[in-house]
Amino acid sequence: MIPALLLLAALAGAFLYWRYVWFWRNPRRQIPAGTNVVSPADGTVVYVQQVPPHEKVIAIKQGVAVSINDITRQDLQVPKILIGVFMSPFNVHYNRMPLTGEIQAITHYPAAGVNRHMGPMHWRTLCRRRPLYEGSLHICQNERTVTAFTGTFGSQRVNGYVVQIGGRSVNGIDSYVKVGQVVPKGEIFGMIRIGSQVDLVLTWLPQMQVLVKPGDKVYAGETVVIREGSGQGT
Repeated sequence: MIPALLLLAALAGAFLYWRYVWFWRNPRRQIPAGTNVVSPADGTVVYVQQVPPHEKVIAIKQGVAVSINDITRQDLQVPKILIGVFMSPFNVHYNRMPLTGEIQAITHYPAAGVNRHMGPMHWRTLCRRRPLYEGSLHICQNERTVTAFTGTFGSQRVNGYVVQIGGRSVNGIDSYVKVGQVVPKGEIFGMIRIGSQVDLVLTWLPQMQVLVKPGDKVYAGETVVIREGSGQGT
């Protein structure tokens, strides 16, 4: 009886420590200099696609496919690069700007129907089963906050969107910036509480070279996901 009570107390203590201390950790990050784009979130890359705006790029399950417009809830008209990062409950959940930019809009969209759990993606990333996004209807259905910004890559202007997608267990999607504010690359702009996903959508330029692929582990504000190069890394 006593060993069982001690075990329960230890488990409860571990849960409370994780939920109210470990989850809120905010480690210092080394922001890389130069012409590059950094990951907006800690976690696992689940898809990387260079696509036209209306092309169905992710086949979630039979009969269900989504486009970049479905993810951003915006009518995008030029080619973009899409990078999705899944955040498990054990990742740091503060989100950081992928490059220096001026905030153009911050829009919250409620779930289109049921706000789904992200269990399928969580297990597929743990087991390294490809495609990592299969069966993950939360990509197009769940509530999200879309932060639109403009910045420069090299000498060219780019438009970008960071899409914070919340799961059923999420207690809130927070934004710490305002429209018109210029936020430096690597600075915290928001967070999602508990497991979630963050997608980066950015104007595609020929001189961009993508450095990540599905299954890669990335760190917000620190891992370079795109750099200036030949573009052959996509």
